[in-house]
Amino acid sequence: MAYTRDSIPDLHGRVAVVTGANGGLGLETASALVAKGAHVVLAVRDQGKAAAAVARLRDETPDAALEVVALDLGSQASVRRAAAEIAERHPAIDLLVNNAGVMAMPEGRTEDGFETQLGVDHLGHWTFTALLLPSLLAAPAARVVTVTSTAHHFGRAIDLGNPYLEGRYGAWRAYGNAKLANYHFGLGLHERFARAGVRAQSLIAHPGLSHSDLQLRTVREGGGGRMAPFFARAAASTGMAPPEGALPQLRAATDPAAKGGELYGPRWINTGRPVRLPLLRPGRERAIERLWAFSERETGVAIEL
Repeated sequence: MAYTRDSIPDLHGRVAVVTGANGGLGLETASALVAKGAHVVLAVRDQGKAAAAVARLRDETPDAALEVVALDLGSQASVRRAAAEIAERHPAIDLLVNNAGVMAMPEGRTEDGFETQLGVDHLGHWTFTALLLPSLLAAPAARVVTVTSTAHHFGRAIDLGNPYLEGRYGAWRAYGNAKLANYHFGLGLHERFARAGVRAQSLIAHPGLSHSDLQLRTVREGGGGRMAPFFARAAASTGMAPPEGALPQLRAATDPAAKGGELYGPRWINTGRPVRLPLLRPGRERAIERLWAFSERETGVAIEL
């Protein structure tokens, strides 16, 4: 039987944190979680969009338990402030969905000097997750779901000598590397949870081709070259609507049968019902260890259990 929003179990009493929950797949994820009774923290950068998102969620679910926390994943200072605020309010967190991200951006740097895509998509979430670990480990059986992409298949593991592709930057190459970092982060965190013997679990998910604002933002900001308009048109004509595109990460987050270390995505790669998919990338152990060394070096934050 296909996993749908109706398949999500009752979530009353659970606390969920969703990054990028003010639009697209993040908003659909928040919508499904609050409808099932979860208290959802929308960790978002654009506060104007956040206000509109809250209005929509309260219209859909009048008794929705919501709060908004400002989070700019391109600023390690903002990440630290957001994590501290959330942890103070919520000593136990049941679910963290690392959903936010940018795609195929022109070459640039974050506030801390990181390449934009790797800095936002991975390093911001690295620090955010690390600082929320005490609250996650305090929950009976927390889940961390990190959203990757089919683009991870053309990514390459972190080059410790040139992680930001200086002198050979390509928007899609950098995006593939960032989404592969998400993939390796989710699996690496699962391995560390398992070794520590904790009840928390880490899973990964990808949305396939979904018609959200992600592709349109790439076009607006001049990223992705000639491929960006093509992907935007493809998403509009053949991609899944955001409610369907969010189902893989929702299944990873809420399916009682899902387990740490698993990957969820559409049945037919880019479209289809959300299913568990095989893990295909070889050489993960070395790549994960390099990612851990790079992430700790760049952020100064270690993930310790």
